[in-house]
Amino acid sequence: MPLHPQAQDLLDTLTSTPTPLNQLPPTEARAAYRRFIESRNYDPDPVARVEDREIDGPHGPIPLRIFWPANTPGGPLPVFVFYFGGGFVIGSIESREPQCRKIANETGCIVVAPYYRQAPEHKFPAAHDDAWAAAQWVAANATALGGDPVRLAVGGDSAGANMTAVIAQQARKVSTFNIALQVLVYPSTDFFFTLDLPSYALLDEPYFLTRQQIDWYHEQFLPDDVDRGDLRLGPALAKDFSRLPPALIITAEFDPLRDDGKHYGDLLSAAGVPVEYTCYDGMIHGFFHYGKTIDAATTSLAQVIDALRRAFTD
Repeated sequence: MPLHPQAQDLLDTLTSTPTPLNQLPPTEARAAYRRFIESRNYDPDPVARVEDREIDGPHGPIPLRIFWPANTPGGPLPVFVFYFGGGFVIGSIESREPQCRKIANETGCIVVAPYYRQAPEHKFPAAHDDAWAAAQWVAANATALGGDPVRLAVGGDSAGANMTAVIAQQARKVSTFNIALQVLVYPSTDFFFTLDLPSYALLDEPYFLTRQQIDWYHEQFLPDDVDRGDLRLGPALAKDFSRLPPALIITAEFDPLRDDGKHYGDLLSAAGVPVEYTCYDGMIHGFFHYGKTIDAATTSLAQVIDALRRAFTD
């Protein structure tokens, strides 16, 4: 189908800004990106409690924002760890906080949102190291938070979904905790586009996530001596996808990463992993966090909430 009018309106607004994000210094790009999203995302729902904490990480303290749901029954609650996207350069907990609050309340779970290190101040693999450390901390401390360590899920959008897929693979190796569900919202699973999937052609179209934007992320994020074969950058290039957690994968029709998500889902399914896959027609990369302006954001969030509820009750 053609580009949805709501997605087109969003793109028109993005392209009318005086300076594209990839022409701003990273600190200014982060601030501009956050302002743009927050004015178009849901108003934050009240929850029972929000707490900012810091935990120890391999590169220093890692901030976490933790949300406890309102009006929940007693007993340990399931826990969902959510990683925001932004090409490992921009993005913030605050810009996804409305989603975190709704997931907490409507799923009846504790939501933990790590603020991992971003580039260019912290090159790869700092973000992935922080994300993994946060997942391990949550698994080890779920009970102290009032959570149930047996009912743990992880998820994220874009770069956050990349780290989610990596965490699922790492957790399988160490076998110290189990993941009930991995939520992958337009995941990046092939950072260098080595698979040459059909949707990569959209990088040369004006749908926000352009080749110029990707090149900017790469320039900020990657050290000069990066190992291009590192599976944290390309979880789709792994050899074994068996025994990974069930997955909910959401993509957008006009997103260059569309086939990243579909291909990764096919790899999981072929290995016997349960996968629920939906491509949202007419949508672009990033639609998930525009709750006030894009109806598909609400539909996809409801899909995430439903999948988490089912995973936590199985």
